[in-house]
Amino acid sequence: MTDVFDAIVVGAGPAGCSAAYSLAKERLEVLLVERGRSAGSKNMTGGVLYGAVLNGLIPDFWKEAPVERRIERHVISFLSGDSSFSLDFNKGVSEDPGAFSVLRARFDRWFADKVEEVGGIVATGLLADDLVRSEGRISGIVAGGDEILGQVVIAADGVNSTMARNAGLDVKLSPSNVNQGIKEVLQLPRDTIEDRFNLEGDGGAAIHFLGECTRGLHGGGFLYTNKESISLGVVVQLQALAQNGVKAVDLLEGFKTHPAVKEYVRGGTTLEYSAHLVPAGGVSMIPPLYTDGMLVAGDAAALVLATGRALEGINFAIASGMAAAQTVKQAREAGDYSKATLSTYERLLKETFVLQDLAEFRKAAGFLDNPRLYDTYPGLACAVAEGLFLSDGNPKKKAWSVLREEMKGKVSLWRLLRDAMAARGAM
Repeated sequence: MTDVFDAIVVGAGPAGCSAAYSLAKERLEVLLVERGRSAGSKNMTGGVLYGAVLNGLIPDFWKEAPVERRIERHVISFLSGDSSFSLDFNKGVSEDPGAFSVLRARFDRWFADKVEEVGGIVATGLLADDLVRSEGRISGIVAGGDEILGQVVIAADGVNSTMARNAGLDVKLSPSNVNQGIKEVLQLPRDTIEDRFNLEGDGGAAIHFLGECTRGLHGGGFLYTNKESISLGVVVQLQALAQNGVKAVDLLEGFKTHPAVKEYVRGGTTLEYSAHLVPAGGVSMIPPLYTDGMLVAGDAAALVLATGRALEGINFAIASGMAAAQTVKQAREAGDYSKATLSTYERLLKETFVLQDLAEFRKAAGFLDNPRLYDTYPGLACAVAEGLFLSDGNPKKKAWSVLREEMKGKVSLWRLLRDAMAARGAM
């Protein structure tokens, strides 16, 4: 084993694995450090991987990776107390990289194995708790009481990154820009899942909920189908939880009993619970991404897109890991790991969807602070739908008349128009 690695990557999630794989594939000497007993054992996400980015790194990855189902059906569902109104899009069967449901414990372990296949060293059960500095730059990590030296360190150890914090590159977290996600995986027979969600073969569904799933608090719910289980969860702003004295786990339990959800989960056996903090402040909370001898990627750099429809993080993590690897390769060729040379990383991210999307949707975080999005409007959508579709023996009303009647005492027309304009600017 080398005395000084070309790169040390901390965290074997999608960002860390993509960086380590990219570097090892080019025959650089790479150490990937993971504090969990195996890659993925400490990681949690809702469960959808948008595959185009990973496909560029590992072509046709889904043919060997432990993906669960190809997501063909996308649903947005607005919930009131006992009703729901949904928009349902079905893409149909395809063979493109598309989107897949994944279970991180399996997927991340596969990805880490791919790093080893191309010559990288993966060290699990090893906690990196400090940085080594020499000659004015970061030159390695301290793990297990030992110093491990590297030309550059890539911090991909999550939103509470120890490496980034010790380098002064950490995300500035606050209750208003961080969400708590909590997920339950429920085992169900494969044929039951396919019947309940109208699926065929390995087709899958992703359903995102707004409204009663969080009792009208800032956040939303999700349900993703796996081969023989479903992933159900809620993601809620920490500030909203604290101000209302609510626990996310209680929201999840209530969510499971909603009429629009309880049939989906009926008979399911709990396989696991998991929780995770999600950076949701958008581009405004991204920290400095590099310093002398170090880069920050994935959740550790708050590279998560929150648009209100869903949270996207895995594809952003993979793309940032690939950009970090490209930066390291260029630095190695130049024999220079200074801050000035590593600034190439930010330029590369600006050339990809990562920083372009975060810049494009920079107003989304502010717009999503609007409490009417989680209470008034989901309830209004369900009430209007009820007025349009149910018959009570009285003369039917036009849609506009139903809307105006349901708006009374809830939201003014002026406020509705203002919110619509804000949505247009943010989304």
